[in-house]
Amino acid sequence: MSKESEGSQLEWHAPHNPWLIAGVVTVSTFMEVLDGTIVNVSLPHIAGSLGATPIDSTWVLTSYLIANAIVLPLSAWFSSLFGRKNFYMACVFLFTASSLLCGLAPSLGALVLFRIIQGAGGGGLQPSTQAIMVDTFPPQKRGMGMAIYAMTVVVAPVIGPTLGGWITDNFTWRWIFLINVPIGALSLLLTARFISDPPYLPRRSGPDKYRADFVGLGLLAVGLGCLQLV
Repeated sequence: MSKESEGSQLEWHAPHNPWLIAGVVTVSTFMEVLDGTIVNVSLPHIAGSLGATPIDSTWVLTSYLIANAIVLPLSAWFSSLFGRKNFYMACVFLFTASSLLCGLAPSLGALVLFRIIQGAGGGGLQPSTQAIMVDTFPPQKRGMGMAIYAMTVVVAPVIGPTLGGWITDNFTWRWIFLINVPIGALSLLLTARFISDPPYLPRRSGPDKYRADFVGLGLLAVGLGCLQLV
């Protein structure tokens, strides 16, 4: 990093309160991490409703985790290509739209497909959120900001099974996905209003804008997918 970029990084301040920005981005992270465990106790209901076997229904969970793991390491490349805020909002939109489709899925195959899309959208949320938090908080408050993020990541998977079971028993399993729709829509509106990219963030441009090690990225995606599958 050049001295000019280091200086601009030190001088730049988020245009809004850092704690407000932290609240905006941690909402989507909480939603994404929650969806990794909220379906666990609902799988028997999903299998019965869609006429699938209990073993086949586990793909509802596995497909999400595989897609999530594949997209996560690609987040930095996408952010440099499209801009961090744009990539983050695209992930929130993809996650929210696929959540709606999951709640309306007519068959197990369709649900698994929509869960793959949902996992792909959710895979970019955690690294993007961490990057936004690091750039938003000054060094002396960064530890507290990241502690809030860490608490969100820890609490969400713990309450996921309990919340999923309660929703399934009192309503229907489809609502474990549909509850993401209003939350995701609110997150999109707040992100558009309060989040902005720092001026020192690198952006790809020129004829080599889309150039990347696609073979390496493909092997990484396949390897992570296989590890998650095992």
